Amino acid sequence: MKNQKTQIKKDKTMHRSTDEQSGTDSFAGLQPGLGSLPLLGRGRTRSISAENPTGEKGKGGMAVPNPAEPKPAASARAADDLGQGWKVRPFIRVNAGETAVLMDVAGPGIIQHIWMVENITQGMVIRFYWDGEKTPSIESPAPEFFAVGHGVVAPVNSLAVTVNPRNALNCFWPMPFRSRARITLSNETDEDVTLVAYQITYVETEVPAEAGTFHAQYRTATAGAQNPYTILDGVKGLGRYVGTFMAWTQMEKGWFGEGEIKFFMDGDDRFPTICGTGTEDYFLGSYGFPQPFSTAYSGTVLPANQNGETPQLWGLYRWHIQDPINFEQDLRVTIQALGWGNAKYRKLEKDVISSVAYWYQAEPHAAFPKMPPLADRLQKPTAESLP
Repeated sequence: MKNQKTQIKKDKTMHRSTDEQSGTDSFAGLQPGLGSLPLLGRGRTRSISAENPTGEKGKGGMAVPNPAEPKPAASARAADDLGQGWKVRPFIRVNAGETAVLMDVAGPGIIQHIWMVENITQGMVIRFYWDGEKTPSIESPAPEFFAVGHGVVAPVNSLAVTVNPRNALNCFWPMPFRSRARITLSNETDEDVTLVAYQITYVETEVPAEAGTFHAQYRTATAGAQNPYTILDGVKGLGRYVGTFMAWTQMEKGWFGEGEIKFFMDGDDRFPTICGTGTEDYFLGSYGFPQPFSTAYSGTVLPANQNGETPQLWGLYRWHIQDPINFEQDLRVTIQALGWGNAKYRKLEKDVISSVAYWYQAEPHAAFPKMPPLADRLQKPTAESLP
């Protein structure tokens, strides 16, 4: 009996050692959901907010009221009579032309969720830097990163991103980092933003060697200047493409969504390996977008009408969660601005298109194009403003 107990103890020890060697803790950190909840690993959950800007253990809610603060955030004086520990610093303020550091922590770890409420404008730019890099892996106007286009909030109910009333922005993309994670929010407008609320939840855990880092890149152009429109280009190395968000401004009545999306990968030149069959097909619809919808993997969330008075504003997302597009050397993604009329396809010239591409890849990543100037990001064209 004693020998049997000894053997059971050895078996348990060997099993635990095998789990540790196979990276159970890091696997659980990268696979959140109902199925992984019973897996009790050694990851330590931390969460950064204005009330705990470092995310350190036992450091939340320590702010002390400061009535002499020259430029306080919204509601900063509401807790003066209550004192420390009573919602003294729930928000931050980002003045015109300033950059706030939302997160700057040592790794390894995995960001699991970000919640943010801010002034919904393309003038607020969010950037993520992984592992001490000098150029960001994520650079986008904050609303567009959370699938909000045109500065117009609409509900998004998907696995990767949710947008809830009135303007609560959430993302659940897993974002591993090894030595450091740094997130900034820049106010490129000429007005102070007095209320930015945020919560960034991450787990301190080992990151598997094969895990790529998360990337997102914003672009914008008019169809007359660029058709096909480039969603992503210049990506080099091993990776997988995981999502597209598009804010499409329709400038001519009639159906605008005949354009094919194309994925040029691993040395493709003139012709792509993956070629779509239409814009609504790519966003998992059919025969146009007769009504808004928001699902786990795709949606068109604004109440636009292809035959309504222009401009019509479309907000479209497609997440490749179940069908990531793997590439080994390079990737370029384009979509045609192509309409339909008089039983013929027609190239569109007046539409204004913005997009965010999402992907994972092995570092280092290629430098991003320069962020378009604020005037281009804020433009709200009318039928008279374009040739």
